[in-house]
Order: sequence, then C-alpha cells, then structure tokens
Amino acid sequence: MLPAFKTALATGVAVASLTTAALAEDFKIGFIGGMTGPIESLMPPIVAGAELAIAQINEQGGFFGDESQASLVIGDDGCVDATRASDAADRLVNVESVKAIVGAMCSGATVAAANNAAVPGGVVMISPASTAPSLTTLEDNDLVFRTAPSDAFQGEVLANLVFSKGITSVAVSYVNNDYGTGFADAFGAAFEAAGGQVLASEAHEDGKADYRAEIGSLSSMGAEALVVLAYVDGSGGTLIRQAVEGGDFSQFVGGDGMVGNRLGELIGSSADGMIATRPGSPELPGRAAYDAAAEEAGFDPSATFAAQSYDAAFLLALALQKNGGEMEGLNEALREISTEPGEVILPGEWEKAVELIEAGQDINYEGASGSHEFDDAGDVPGVFDEMTVENGEFVVVGPAT
Repeated sequence: MLPAFKTALATGVAVASLTTAALAEDFKIGFIGGMTGPIESLMPPIVAGAELAIAQINEQGGFFGDESQASLVIGDDGCVDATRASDAADRLVNVESVKAIVGAMCSGATVAAANNAAVPGGVVMISPASTAPSLTTLEDNDLVFRTAPSDAFQGEVLANLVFSKGITSVAVSYVNNDYGTGFADAFGAAFEAAGGQVLASEAHEDGKADYRAEIGSLSSMGAEALVVLAYVDGSGGTLIRQAVEGGDFSQFVGGDGMVGNRLGELIGSSADGMIATRPGSPELPGRAAYDAAAEEAGFDPSATFAAQSYDAAFLLALALQKNGGEMEGLNEALREISTEPGEVILPGEWEKAVELIEAGQDINYEGASGSHEFDDAGDVPGVFDEMTVENGEFVVVGPAT
C-alpha cells in the first residue's frame, strides 16, 4: 500500500476504485491526516484502511445500485499544524466538494478542520484517531464523531495498567497540545486515585531536536518510570532515545501516539518492556471479516488506528446510502445505521446493506473496531489493547482493562 500512499501525498487525491475509473468522482469522501510530521510512520495502514472500505463499496456496485462510485480525496495536515489542517479542510469542503470527511487524526487538527471548514460547510467528520477529551465538548452542530474512544477513558486504563505492574511513582512528559494535555490530565488523576504518585508532569513542545533539559528535570524527581504522551515520529521518539542515551530512565510508558515500530528503529531493544495502551478491537465477527480483507489487500489489520479508519469510511458511506447521498441530515443517518435495532451489517457487506436500505429496512453496522453506538457528543466507549515492546517491536499483550 505504501507506493499508493506516496502517490496520494504527491497529488493530494487518491482514487480508491479498483473498477470503473471514469465514475470515480461521483461521491467524494475526504480524508485528512498527518501524512508528514510526527505520526508519518503510522499513516500508511490508516490510509489503507479507508481505501479498503472505498474499494469494497465500488467492487460491490457502488451507491444506489447504479454503480455510482466513491473516491477518497486526501489532505495532509502535518498533524500538529492547525493552519495546515484548516487549509486541508477548506480545500476538501470548498474546492473538492466532498460529501463527508474521515479525519483528522491528531486532535488539534480535527478541531481546527471542524471549526474553520467542516462545521461552517455542514460536513460530517469522523476521526479514527483523535482522542482528546476536548472533542467531547466541541461546539460542532453534531457534525464531529470519532471511532476511537476518548483519552478520558484511555488515561484511566493506562494509569491502572501501570499501577498494576507495581510502578508507584512516575514522571510525565506530554506534548503541548489538545492530545497531550487531555491525556496527561486524565492519566495523572487516575494514577493518583489508584494510589500512585505523579512526581512531575511537564509539557514539552513538539519538533525540537534536544529534550535533554526536560529529561534532566524529570529524572531529578526519582520516579520509577517516564510516561511519554506524544508522537513516535516527533517529540516522543526523540525523548525516549535521549533518555536512554543519558541513562536517565530505563522504564517507559506511552499512549497510542507512541505505538509504532519507528521506536525500535530509533533505539532498538532499549525500550523493551515499555508499557503502552491504544484503542483496540473486540473479538467479534466484524473484526474477523475486516482482518481477512485487510490481509488480502496487503496491509497489517492490527496496525494502530487502521480498523478505526476502515470503520469511519464505511460508516460514512452507509450513512450516505441511507440519506440518499444528501449531506443535510447525514449525522442523523449515521446514528441510524450504527445502532440497534436493525439487521447486522459486517465489514465488507456493502451489497447486503444497500439491498436492505433500498427495501426500507433498518441496519446496524458492527464494525472492525467494534460497534459504534455514538453518544450525544459523537463519542464511543471503545476497548483498549495492552501493548509492550519486545525485541524493539510493539506487540499486543491482550485487552487492557
């Protein structure tokens, strides 16, 4: 999938159709993500997840039974650049005239894209990866949803996991944005409630070459572990590498933004034993169907946020089918196709869904990353994976509770 990903980045437009290219412009769905920047190494399978959903739709007849095709139009927001996120959303909404948007990935980028283009344009967004608690209270006219759970949940899960490992004192370094701040607040409160001590919790700026002063300040507190709530291709990877080089810490903890094998490329096995969490997927029929399709398409179905990205794209397409292709009322259609009652639709079952919708029957999508019973804020509860680093690579230990 990587060559196609690079092509999409160069052109800004990825046509995810394996069949009728001439019709590929019929229904444009936008995609906003950090193709460059601090989550760049995480992006190829996330893009591939959305592309897989679009390809399945087109292979199974497209929209409305008349072979109207879908395409994916990609915008790069650099993850941490609000201006780039706003510009990418503006292009998708006002130039490309997309029907809906998968994205953004980083929380601040999602907020910027929503406030500056999507909400004014009446465009529904579903983020597969924005986990900041601040999205819950965003004034978005019920247009911003997500298939990944909030860090209000993940912070508590990670804190309880760390404490259960016998670690009773930590120092926290978090990237200074919506994601890092919200995650650090949730983690710190939960860790202390569990009986642990947060000896220091300090923000840092992404994109610096040297974090040794920050690391020195944190290590002076004598904490058993360093918690890094940032991005593996950005400040997070640099912080851990420099902490290892300086011998400041030997035990590391991270959240979903750190779960990528770029860390192993930076420091090899020195991060072995690192504790982390990320949004996961329950062992349900939807997961099995997605796993098989992803493997056939040539990407890792277990890659961080790939299943959530697939679900976001498939959900938006189902809602468009339900809503007759109209954008007004798409948020209501989205809730209708993703909640009970209704005939269960699994990943890849596009043709079945179209037949049921056209027959006037209700459907209930059970996705690759679980069921998506959106609450009033567009949030889902979700589940989490416990992760660790072995021989320089992240592996799934099991469900994190």
